[in-house]
Amino acid sequence: MSGFGLRLVLAASGLFLTLPLTGCITFGGDGGDGSRQAMSLEVAVGEARQRAKIHTELGALYLQDNRFAIALDEARIALAADSAYAPAYNLLGLTHMLLGENKLAEENFERALSAAPGDPEITNNYGWFLCQTGREQRSLDYFTRAARNPLYQTPTKPYTSAGICLIRLKDDKGAEQNLRRALQLDPRNTQAMFWLAELAYRNNRPLETRQWLLDLEKLVELNAEVIWLALRTERKLGNREAEARHAGQLRRKYATSPEHRKLLQGEYE
Repeated sequence: MSGFGLRLVLAASGLFLTLPLTGCITFGGDGGDGSRQAMSLEVAVGEARQRAKIHTELGALYLQDNRFAIALDEARIALAADSAYAPAYNLLGLTHMLLGENKLAEENFERALSAAPGDPEITNNYGWFLCQTGREQRSLDYFTRAARNPLYQTPTKPYTSAGICLIRLKDDKGAEQNLRRALQLDPRNTQAMFWLAELAYRNNRPLETRQWLLDLEKLVELNAEVIWLALRTERKLGNREAEARHAGQLRRKYATSPEHRKLLQGEYE
């Protein structure tokens, strides 16, 4: 998975989703033992949910740091506290996916969706998992559901995911529509910018590719993947000075990268 791909997975994780505590504490009634027991139960359930939330969020931090074993442990602790906490299953799904343990990943994404059927973050994540495991066409339905959820605060994510999966399906027109929609919703969506640049290059629009890459460079430091695209774009435009500059960047910063190896072997396409 590329660096951009990994960042997309983590950005779309939904691990920091705050769910309401189960139940609520009520006041009134006859003040008898039954009422006090009900209140105590509600408090205990709420505390369990809070523990599950804390450990899930902690696990997410470990996942971002590629400390997969600890992320898995934190998710399991969360579920020991609250076995119905959907974000903890989501964390397990993401971690197993990044470990290449697809059977376990799918099982946990399905548990997450069963516990929270309408959750758009989990829906998007499961769609991304399907896309990564050769089920791109099926994934599109999940991205659509997530994007159309009126409560979803970041619908730019499923549009971006759908765009990438449509590229894999060789539907460049559909991919571009989704990526442009993602960028409309978030003008700083660097994922969408990169893939729009890639699409423009593939469709022989190098001037447009250059502009997307210039916009991208204003927001993030370019990695080897993006520099390689910029180098090939300038080569196609006949700008040897810019091409040499990007080649120098690859040599200095990313000498061990696959992109630098392609440069040395002259594999530009």
